[in-house]
Amino acid sequence: MDTIELARYLLGKTLVHDLPAGRLSGRIVETEAYPPGDAAGRAFRGKTPGNQSLFLGRGYCHIYFTYGSSFMVNVTAEKPGIGAGVLLRALEPLEGIDTMKRLRKTASGRDIARGPGRLAQAMRIIDMRYDGVDLCTAGPLWLGAAVRPMGPIGSSRRIGLTREIDRKRRFFERGSVYVSGPRSLSA
Repeated sequence: MDTIELARYLLGKTLVHDLPAGRLSGRIVETEAYPPGDAAGRAFRGKTPGNQSLFLGRGYCHIYFTYGSSFMVNVTAEKPGIGAGVLLRALEPLEGIDTMKRLRKTASGRDIARGPGRLAQAMRIIDMRYDGVDLCTAGPLWLGAAVRPMGPIGSSRRIGLTREIDRKRRFFERGSVYVSGPRSLSA
């Protein structure tokens, strides 16, 4: 499975964060693929101290801070030594919804985790502690199975980029109210 296949595969799966106060979880409804050689990807210029977790192999967490305000959550996508990832862009909240609303300071269930920065904040991923964590093994942050079948999958160009913007590497569940970005890209 390559990076683009993984981006589609992750749709419908569950992101889980087990905290002392309870569990936060959400169904993944939107992803973006950043395969090897992608000029918009964080691994494009090679391994650095800030992106080394992208090179661990498939299924690890890569966290980074961007725009001076938001953490982003990625799932690493290729064999060890090859940097690539899938950005988790949006979740449908499942467990710990009241906690997520409080963390996000919102009453709107739709906007809890709609967008990658909101997703990290709602899931209480507020620092780098999970960078490099294996998401496929037991731990406080992990990926779980789908809780129900996935609806039709759509694809579009990626959002918020200046490089390689026209490639269809953004995937989402069609019709989900939790998907981020302009409606014109999510039809």
